[in-house]
Amino acid sequence: MSRRMALTVAAGAAVLVGAGAYALAYAGEQPPALTHATARYTAPAAGHDGSLTFTAYVTTSSGVDDVKVLAWPQNSSLAEHEPTAKEMAEAEPAVCKPFRKHTAICTYGVRTTASDAGSSPRGVWHVAVLATAQNGTRTLDTRAADFLVK
Repeated sequence: MSRRMALTVAAGAAVLVGAGAYALAYAGEQPPALTHATARYTAPAAGHDGSLTFTAYVTTSSGVDDVKVLAWPQNSSLAEHEPTAKEMAEAEPAVCKPFRKHTAICTYGVRTTASDAGSSPRGVWHVAVLATAQNGTRTLDTRAADFLVK
């Protein structure tokens, strides 16, 4: 191999290594990703409480620090201005358990009484989620999942 070709190959390898290091560093700063978000609502019936259960997978390279959940009716004042990250900081926490490397499964559940259901607006509800990674990056999804209250 000629000296010129060897220098070209070495320079090319250095560029690729540098680009790979940059990509890894950049990937480490990505905000949490929410996937497979589902909400299940069961209305109270026959003297038994109902429930709302929300589940989502949260993936982040630095680990999940906190996940907050808020259910809100589509026909409410929140529809005019969806929940903000600041408002979501006061929402209730989900419980997160490790699922795979860099991924946790987060679940939020709440019981609903007949009285709660009677005073709740009917129609479509949305679930807002604020996920915070251990490196401080955050993701806000104001419509992570939907459910129907009849």
